[in-house]
Amino acid sequence: MRKKLVALFLAAAVVGSLLPGCGKKSSTEKKLQSQMITVNHKTKQKNIQDKYGSAYEIFVYSYYDTNKDGIGDLKGVTKKLDYINDGDPKTEDDLGCDAIWLMPIMPSTTYHKYDVTDYCAIDPDYGTMEDFDEMVEACHKRGIRVIIDFVMNHTSSKHPWFQEAVKYLKSIGDADPDPSACPYVNYYNFSRESKTGYTKIDGCNWYYESRFWSEMPDLNLENEAVRKEFDDITSFWFKHGVDGFRMDAASQYSTGNDGTNTQDLKWFNDMVKAKKSDATIVAEVWTSEDVYSKYLSSGIESTFDFDYAGSDGYITKTVRGTRGADLLAQSMQETEELERNINPAYVGAPFYVNHDMNRSAGYYNGDTARSQVEVSWGINNLMSGRSYLYYGEELGMKGSGEDPNKRLPMQWEKDQDASGMCKPAVGAEMQEMPYGSLGKEKKDAYSIYNYMKESIQLRNRFPLIARGETKALADLSTSKVMAIQKTVPETIPDGMSEEIKGEKALTIFVNTSGEKQTVKLTGELAKASLVGVLVTGKSKVEVKEGKLILPAYGTAILQ
Repeated sequence: MRKKLVALFLAAAVVGSLLPGCGKKSSTEKKLQSQMITVNHKTKQKNIQDKYGSAYEIFVYSYYDTNKDGIGDLKGVTKKLDYINDGDPKTEDDLGCDAIWLMPIMPSTTYHKYDVTDYCAIDPDYGTMEDFDEMVEACHKRGIRVIIDFVMNHTSSKHPWFQEAVKYLKSIGDADPDPSACPYVNYYNFSRESKTGYTKIDGCNWYYESRFWSEMPDLNLENEAVRKEFDDITSFWFKHGVDGFRMDAASQYSTGNDGTNTQDLKWFNDMVKAKKSDATIVAEVWTSEDVYSKYLSSGIESTFDFDYAGSDGYITKTVRGTRGADLLAQSMQETEELERNINPAYVGAPFYVNHDMNRSAGYYNGDTARSQVEVSWGINNLMSGRSYLYYGEELGMKGSGEDPNKRLPMQWEKDQDASGMCKPAVGAEMQEMPYGSLGKEKKDAYSIYNYMKESIQLRNRFPLIARGETKALADLSTSKVMAIQKTVPETIPDGMSEEIKGEKALTIFVNTSGEKQTVKLTGELAKASLVGVLVTGKSKVEVKEGKLILPAYGTAILQ
């Protein structure tokens, strides 16, 4: 079985020995033959500990089941940590992610657990707090940071705070509520009037704000008592070893008021960073870049890059050929400049798919579909910041429509009754996965899994991919070829390792089309070495006679 899937050339290893000085292939290189000819391991994966790298998003419910109840659990996450990162940068059998983001793990009434009933506990479906502590310890031993989903916009209607508030309102009839008698009436947004996004309380003439769902009452984050609750809650989770928070629905804290939401995040950021200065805070602000970038003025370092994600994002449009690759290069540069100007210590948060989106395997059709999925994720993983990978995307899992379909069980094995396999959530429509299970894909050198693994490990070999400043090379980019350069920032921002100093600039080319493309290399580039390659299938990157020849959907890195 061939160990490598995607061609990853390092230190000037080139197909057909097209660059001078490559030398004779060693026996080790011959054993590692894959889509290209050789893999040269002079450039090792680097273990830089900062807020950059790659994170792996896990829906615990659908990940790995250890107690045979059909539901994934925290012990299952612990059991599969070596799959994500075994802690040894010398090995290449793991994905190479240095962080995990756990979707909500707190007690809830639903399968998705975004309606929290207790902020300081673990949902029994997932195990116990002891299980969580063991998982965190195992993560930290491997150099994996733990980010937990933090639902601060609303609680469950079954949360004691809400239950007490409703009980009190029902007891006072038409009298005005007295917060000194029941402080929880100010924890939520109650009204005697029916408003858009409000739900009536049965048995009295009060309404409450519930923008997402009647069973998710919105919290009043302007209330100091509510803020004190979350101050205590974050302290609780820090004591249990978490490294940061993914802020759910941050654009909805105060509906339609980005300024208030930004101030809420500033309060949260200041409060959290006073306790743990290197804590990660990444916010979900599901809107356009001109809006979500403004939230960085709160001091948080990251907002997810929604403009690049999903079936209608920049990446998909480029790979479909409806938006030029040259425009994608320019967008990457402009995004970094915009966000850096708002917060010099910002950390990009590129992702291609998350749990609320249709999975990427359904974005493309025809014979080139797999290659298009691969190069789309490859582009995402070439962006600066901390890239985010949604579980199962590395296998090309499918899922669309209702939310449970987007969160189907991780396909460890084809046999759905195999050890560790989870059952789909109620309402999910299980389907045949087009590219098979992990068991199958690990054996296929040209699988999506192996391509994804190589693209992440490429980030780990060349720290500038994640940490460099991006410049669009307009004279080398075309509608089908994206050309960018990554250089060491002139000023190393807070949160970025000083180890980045001294790294040599990288020039990256991506063919986003299904046809071979040729780039003429002039000036300093004509002297550069080809140090990294990502390709789909058995295609080859070539450098000859001053030209870089990129196969369909191929990527080349020169230094």
